[in-house]
Amino acid sequence: MAEIATVARPYAEAMFRAALEANQLGPDAEALEFAAAVARDETMRSVLSDPRITAQQKKELFDSIGGARFTRGARNLIGVLVDNHRAELIGSIAEQFGELKREHERVLQVLITSAKPLDEAQKSEIVSSLEKRYSKKIEAELAVDPQLLGGARVQIGDQVIHASVRDALAQMAAALTR
Repeated sequence: MAEIATVARPYAEAMFRAALEANQLGPDAEALEFAAAVARDETMRSVLSDPRITAQQKKELFDSIGGARFTRGARNLIGVLVDNHRAELIGSIAEQFGELKREHERVLQVLITSAKPLDEAQKSEIVSSLEKRYSKKIEAELAVDPQLLGGARVQIGDQVIHASVRDALAQMAAALTR
């Protein structure tokens, strides 16, 4: 996996710089996400890996599926990747492009896992608190895990903020067994 990410990085960075210069961050990000979804399709994956299908046919297939959803930059990138037998990188490039875009826009993606579904007021309170703490805009994804018993766990990248009853009990148990 690390190898794919390493090979994809220069493509993502080049695409990001071009999109930034053209003021196309949003449209290019959406186009890349769509291209990644197309490339993940099982049928499309088999077409992309089939040596009997020409690069031109593969690009035409992408274009027929994406049409107007592909920006000029995304269409050019797909063409370069297909021509160089690197279409499997599209998903990683889209992911890295999204990370660069969020970093540029000072946005953090967080996963908020709670014991029961949060209402809009609870979500807003957590998001507001995180925005103040990190001085960035927060994009929150919600998940429910009844095993937490109560409270919530917030994951930002590889950092985890433990604020659940289950985590508190585990910390107390660890302290008592020392």
